[in-house]
Amino acid sequence: MLNLNNVSVKYGNFTAIHGINIEVKQGEIVVLLGSNGAGKSTTFRAISGLSKPSEGEILFDGKSIKKRSADQIVKLGIGQCPEGRKLFSAMSVQENLKMGAYVHRRKKDEIKHSMEHVYELFPILNDKKNDAAGSLSGGQQQMLAIGRALMSKPRLMLLDEPSVGLAPLIVEQMFEVIQKINKEGTTILLAEQNANAALKIADKGYVFENGSIVLQGTSAELFANDEVRKAYIGA
Repeated sequence: MLNLNNVSVKYGNFTAIHGINIEVKQGEIVVLLGSNGAGKSTTFRAISGLSKPSEGEILFDGKSIKKRSADQIVKLGIGQCPEGRKLFSAMSVQENLKMGAYVHRRKKDEIKHSMEHVYELFPILNDKKNDAAGSLSGGQQQMLAIGRALMSKPRLMLLDEPSVGLAPLIVEQMFEVIQKINKEGTTILLAEQNANAALKIADKGYVFENGSIVLQGTSAELFANDEVRKAYIGA
């Protein structure tokens, strides 16, 4: 479904990611592991069309998207839930969800159906649909950010650090919902520092260090790797 072939991204003279290769097959959950600044978010920006690769190729369904604009990429079926949520804090929950469906804004029935689906996944959002997004708790804001990404009806969802700053119980609930979204047919590419939680639900993963992929394998292989356990799991 998604292939990054020898992709590099530069910010001025600084190379943020160096010749990375990633493959995501339809139906998979794939996790990118690494500390802050390792290159995970830059990889997502490249896929989403927000940062253009200086080298390499990005293919979605076998076709290049490297020169596509961000809105065109959303229309193709790639949605992103960014790190830090990036909600419209003064707007209501419902208004934020509608913004997520902007590329489908003329399809009123589809938007209504998508919103009902989000409210089924996150009932608390339905209860608070008229509240300002900025008034929600951290966990509720993360639910809203995921819900907003779902409103674009993505076939591939990019989730950037969804567990950051959340209590352990909320993290557990969040990963259960991510699994449910995946089982309903959405392929997931997940960037996480919480390797313990991520590897439990992922099919495979890639480990980033200093803008390069230093290790890759199935979730079982990475979970059993001593270096991964020491660096990201604390065991």
